[in-house]
Amino acid sequence: MRVTVLGSGTGWLRIERRAPAYLVTYGDFHILLDIGPGTLYQLLNTGLSLNDISAIFISHFHPDHVTDLIPFFFATRYQLGYTPQTQVFVIAHKKFQEFHEALKGAFGQWVSPPEHLFRFILLPGDSFQSFDLGPFRVKTLGVNHNEESLAIRLELGEKSLIYSGDTGLCNEIIELARGGDLLILECANSQEYKSPFHLGPEDIAEIALKAKPKRILLSHFYPHSESPPIELIQKVYDGEIILAKDFQIIEI
Repeated sequence: MRVTVLGSGTGWLRIERRAPAYLVTYGDFHILLDIGPGTLYQLLNTGLSLNDISAIFISHFHPDHVTDLIPFFFATRYQLGYTPQTQVFVIAHKKFQEFHEALKGAFGQWVSPPEHLFRFILLPGDSFQSFDLGPFRVKTLGVNHNEESLAIRLELGEKSLIYSGDTGLCNEIIELARGGDLLILECANSQEYKSPFHLGPEDIAEIALKAKPKRILLSHFYPHSESPPIELIQKVYDGEIILAKDFQIIEI
């Protein structure tokens, strides 16, 4: 399983960090974890095309995590260019249907992808969900950000990847991440700027101590949070801590 960081930033636009997005690849199965603005161009820069997308997981509906869904749906209507060989899965909270209707209210049929090409897996956030997706076993659970916010765990044999999406400190992300091989955690808070619906170094230390993942990838950086004091985390955690950069590749 390979993870490529397509975007390690936030809604605060910067040249060096695109909005949040991660590409998970196993064989010819490619999952996008979030699809913020610029994600599709980042994907093209890896050598893949829109036809190669197997599944999209949407953690929540904030613009920096979902905006490139609009051009993607638009592109799927051009079948001279968009010719996938299998259905594309879209995994999101059950409120996605309401969100998509609002998009169609703004853009009309142009953001209604061909029904036979897509399968929508819409999930509650108030309970643990588990299902198969291609070669992966998928587990999801709601986290502390928006009503529709979900975190995801992808399991492949004995290997596992967990992505927090946006979240504040909560037991749900600890439970979902327990014993994982790679935990991708947002790090939007710093010691100077804090929100209860995001994570900072002290929160990450608590998650690391309790969940005990083998490695942690910190991402979703604002300018004020991209140099976190990792020594605070290392006091309670002896695993590898990686600071995300766009186009970084991690093998699991």
